Amino acid sequence: QLQASGGGLVQAGGSLRLSCAASGRALRHYGLGWFRQGPGEERELVAIISRSGGSTGYGDPVKGRFTITRDNAKNEMYLQMNNLKPEDSAVYYCAAKSNAISSGLYYGAANYGTWGQGTLVTVSS
Repeated sequence: QLQASGGGLVQAGGSLRLSCAASGRALRHYGLGWFRQGPGEERELVAIISRSGGSTGYGDPVKGRFTITRDNAKNEMYLQMNNLKPEDSAVYYCAAKSNAISSGLYYGAANYGTWGQGTLVTVSS
């Protein structure tokens, strides 16, 4: 089970740090990712990270502003979001992919079999 937290209301230009904690599974065995879904929109890729943490990937809208990291010892994943924009407002979901290779990056949401409940991020202008 995955539990996302850290969402909230922030002004444009501000920062938030999302966390994703796992229970009942060791995240070091999984490729991980953050996805988001705004009202009336499809779920889109935000950021992904390999099992080892050595490789990362980002959706174009967040490149240069967001940073994904993981701490396998703490069984957690994080998303540091800087210079937030109103268009970043969405429910953010963390996800885990089993059978991931150590350095592999998995961009499509369909690759992920385990999802957290989501945390709402609202950015005001």
